[in-house]
Amino acid sequence: MTTFVDINILQNVAPGCLNRDDVGAPKTSIFGGTRRARISSQCLKRAQRKAFSQMGLLSEEELGTRTRNLLDLIQTELAAVGHVETEQPVRLAIQKVFAAKPDKEKSVIGGDEQVMKFLVLASSTSIKAFIAEVADNLEELRDDKCSAATKKALRSCFATTNNSVDLAMFGRMISTDTDLTVDASIQVAHSLSTHVVQRESDFYTAVDDFPKADEAVSGMLGTVEFNSACHYRFASINLDQLVTNLNGDRVLALKGIRAYIRASVMAIPTGKQATFAAHNLPEFVAIGVHNSQPISLANAFQRPVGTSEMRDGLVQASVKKLEAHAGQLSSAYGLKLGLRALDLTGTWQGNSVTSLDALVESVIEELG
Repeated sequence: MTTFVDINILQNVAPGCLNRDDVGAPKTSIFGGTRRARISSQCLKRAQRKAFSQMGLLSEEELGTRTRNLLDLIQTELAAVGHVETEQPVRLAIQKVFAAKPDKEKSVIGGDEQVMKFLVLASSTSIKAFIAEVADNLEELRDDKCSAATKKALRSCFATTNNSVDLAMFGRMISTDTDLTVDASIQVAHSLSTHVVQRESDFYTAVDDFPKADEAVSGMLGTVEFNSACHYRFASINLDQLVTNLNGDRVLALKGIRAYIRASVMAIPTGKQATFAAHNLPEFVAIGVHNSQPISLANAFQRPVGTSEMRDGLVQASVKKLEAHAGQLSSAYGLKLGLRALDLTGTWQGNSVTSLDALVESVIEELG
């Protein structure tokens, strides 16, 4: 049976604009027939990936680099060990790995551009191995040649056995070559507010410290949209897929899960933080370990938390609805979600712990 680790978070965020749309307004979505605040999964995953290194949860060797500038990156590393004028051979080597149609020599590095046309998440192991292969075959590549053996060696650098933890978790899609694709072991939902949300607009003025005599002191006027919301966040980890992606290394997989839970709870997107400083940690985290399938509890808020339910607080009301919905699903479908919670509101009636450390360790202990 497949083992899933489901993470449910309720996070009340002060006025802010953590994730903007194309016109600079906070992202929203219609859910349950009403407008809700939203933070995209891409935004959340970016914050979590950065937290792995910023919080010291995983080492550089256990993490990858996501970039379209492999050409520049590889050239820089080769220059550091004495290899110069390597643009053409490195360009050819990248083409042989990521070309759209390798047999027809159609490059993904168009024209004279020095960037790839898509982002690639690659492990540090893969990048180091690729640099070594390019260096070993530099003269062959300089002659605009690449034997079948060299091409195979270059491509093997990006094999799934070289996966970093973040790549093993979030996956990699290479549309030009499915052999280089890595199936994600973590699914991350867009967050949704547990209640109806209205956009608000902040009118601001920037004051000129040294205005001319005939000028107004207001040097600039403008508006910025924001909202404040209690977000429900959901993510599910497929332990078996994670272990597979890490070439069977269960110890590293468990280390990755420990790191991901902490990053998921602690990481906050950076959008407009200089303006709003909306650095609010979750007041509720419930994690379940089970063998059924990923089970989101978002429908607890299909009917939004109403004003009459907020007497003891918005988060408290949201916890009550979440627990009631989890109970209904468990009863109706015979589920054993194995939820245990860190609840700062004191509302949760089920299994609970008093710290994030205790929550993380209880999950790892159950996973063995």
